[in-house]
Amino acid sequence: MSLRKNPVAWERQRPTWREARPAVISQALKRAQARPSGNWFVVGSSTSVRDDRPLARTVAGREVVVWRDDTGRLVAGPGICPHLGAPLRDSPVRCGTLVCHWHGLALRGTAFAGWEPLPVHDDGVLVWVRLDDVGGEPPLDAPVVPERPAPADAVSAVYVGFGTCEPEDIVANRLDPWHGAWFHPYSFVDLTVVDTPPASGADGAAEADGFAVDVSFKLAGRLVVPVRAVFTAPEPRTVVMHITEGEGRGSVVETHATPLGSDDRGRPRTAVVEAVVAASDRTGFAVARRMTPVLRPLVRAAAGRLWRDDLAYAERRWQLRSTGRFPG
Repeated sequence: MSLRKNPVAWERQRPTWREARPAVISQALKRAQARPSGNWFVVGSSTSVRDDRPLARTVAGREVVVWRDDTGRLVAGPGICPHLGAPLRDSPVRCGTLVCHWHGLALRGTAFAGWEPLPVHDDGVLVWVRLDDVGGEPPLDAPVVPERPAPADAVSAVYVGFGTCEPEDIVANRLDPWHGAWFHPYSFVDLTVVDTPPASGADGAAEADGFAVDVSFKLAGRLVVPVRAVFTAPEPRTVVMHITEGEGRGSVVETHATPLGSDDRGRPRTAVVEAVVAASDRTGFAVARRMTPVLRPLVRAAAGRLWRDDLAYAERRWQLRSTGRFPG
C-alpha cells in the first residue's frame, strides 16, 4: 500500500474557490440531466430485499414495493393494496407471496385485482424500478448501470440517507469535487482537480465528461493513501467516482438520487443511495471479502458521516434556489 505522512494542514491548503467555477458545475449538471435514464429509479440495496418483508420506497410520490417470489425472481409494483388501500410496505411475504395484512389479499407478482407489476432490475448491488409515467422518457429495457468490479471480487456496501432537496442538488454536490478537502477534512486531504469538463453546453459521452481529482484518503492518524479519482454522471440522477490510479484501482462509489415526493410542508424530499464497490488486486484483499458482513457497517458509517455534511450542502443549495438567491 502506498502510504504518506504529514498531509497539508487544513488551514494551509490552497484555496479552491477560484477553480470551482459555477459555470463548469452548472453545465456539467445540465449535460447529466439531458442523458437518458430510461425512467429507472434506485430504490435500495439488493441485500435489503428480505425473505419475510418487501423493500418499500416512495418514488416521486408513488408508493412502491419490491420482493422475491418463490423462485427468487424479483417482483415490484404499487405499494397500495387495490382492495381498500392498505400500505403494502407493512405486509409480510410468505413463500414468495405478498399478503396484505388488512384482509389477506395475496399478490404473487402478476396482475391481479387491479394491481399491476412494474419493471424491476437487480444489478447485483442495487435494485431499480421503472416508472414510465414519472420519468416521462422513452423507456429502456435496463437501467444505466456504471461499470464496476464484479460483486464476487469486491466488497460492497450501500448507504441510504434522506434530505430536503431535489435530485439535482445531490448531483450538483458530487459535480463539485473542489469542496472535498475543505468540507470533509476528516476524510480527504491534498486535493487537486487536474481535469474538468468544458464550461459550455457542448455535450459529450458521459465517460469522457468527467472531473479528474488527485486526492489522499485519510486512514488513521497522519497516514493517507493518494489516489486519482474521476467523477462522471452517466444519467440524470447518478454520479460515479471511479478510482483510476492508486490503491483500490477499479473501485467505484456510486451516488444515486431518488426523488421521494413532498413533505407535509410541500418541500421536496430526496433519498441518497450510495453504493461503495471496492476491489483490490492485493493478495490480502481475499480476507477482506470474507469479512464483508463485518466491513459493511463500517463503510456505511463512513458514508453516513460524509453525507451528514453533504446533505446540509445540498439542502442549502435547494433553499437558495427556491428563494431565488442561489449565486450560480
